[in-house]
Amino acid sequence: MMTIIRRLNYQHLLYFWSVVRTGSLTRACEELALSAPTISSQLRTLEARLGEKLLTKSGRTLVPTEVGRMVYSYADEIFSLGQDLMEALEHRPSARPLRLMVGIDDVVPKEIAYRILEPVMQLKQPVRMVCREGTLERLMAQLAIHELDVVLSDAPVTPSLNIRAYSHPLGSSGACWMATQALARTLRRGFPKSLDGVPVLLPTDDTAIRRSLDQWFERQHVRPLVIAEFEDYAMLCEFARAGHGFAPVPRVLEEHFRRQYGLVRIGMAQNVKAEFYAISVERKIKHPAVVAMTGSARAMFAKP
Repeated sequence: MMTIIRRLNYQHLLYFWSVVRTGSLTRACEELALSAPTISSQLRTLEARLGEKLLTKSGRTLVPTEVGRMVYSYADEIFSLGQDLMEALEHRPSARPLRLMVGIDDVVPKEIAYRILEPVMQLKQPVRMVCREGTLERLMAQLAIHELDVVLSDAPVTPSLNIRAYSHPLGSSGACWMATQALARTLRRGFPKSLDGVPVLLPTDDTAIRRSLDQWFERQHVRPLVIAEFEDYAMLCEFARAGHGFAPVPRVLEEHFRRQYGLVRIGMAQNVKAEFYAISVERKIKHPAVVAMTGSARAMFAKP
C-alpha cells in the first residue's frame, strides 16, 4: 500500500514564521515586501492545510496559539538550517561546523576536561562545541533525550540511573599528594604516617576517587584532619596553593599543578586511581569529534 505524504507549503510557513518572529503583520510585510492582504490570505491557507488555528488577536497584535507556538519552534529550526545551508555554500570549501554537545560531570577536574576536549579543536572539519556542566544524574537525563552527544565522568554509568547508555573508558591516572613546598618538606619525612592529624583538602564524598582515598587512609592507619571538601577541583587547588592543607592530584596533572600552583609532591597514594569515562547512548561511538576526543584521551592516559 502506497504511503500518502502530506505536503507542506514552506512559503506559507515562512510568512507565519516572519509574523511571529517580527512581532507584527506590518513588520512582516516590510521584511517580505508583500502586502498585508497577501500574507493574511496565505496564513489562512496554512491554517486550513494544517487544520489548526495558529494565530489569535491580543488587543491589536497577533500572537501564536499553543499549536502556533509549536509550529513556530519547528519553523524556526527549519529556517535556521536553511540559513546555515546558505552560509555553508557561501564559504565553500569549508563545511558547516560539526556540532558537539558535551556534558561535563561537576566532579571532573577542569584541567582534565580541557585536555580531553582540546584535540577536537584540531580536527580539519570546523567544530562548534557546547559544554554543559552539572551532576551526572542531570547530564544523563539530557543524554537520554539526545540533548548531549557525550558525557565526561569519573565513574561509569550505573543501573540505578535507569538510562540505557554505554561507558567508554578513557583511561586512569594514579594519584599523588601535593602541598606547598614548606608544608611538603615537613610531611615527606615519615610519609605516610606524617599525614596523621594534618589538615587535608579533599573532593566531596560523592566522587569515585574520594572513596578510594578514604580507603587508602584506612589502609595506612592515618587519620588526617579534613578541613574542607570541594566539588570544584580548581577551588580545592586554590586552597592548597594558599597552604591550608595537602591535597590529592591526578598524576597526569602533577606537572601542571607544580607550575600553575607551586605545589610539590609529598608522596604517592598507592593503588588509588582516578578514572575517566565518556558516556554515550551508542555502543560504538560514531560522532567524528567524539571519536577524536576519546582516541586522544586514551593516548594521554597511556603515557607513563
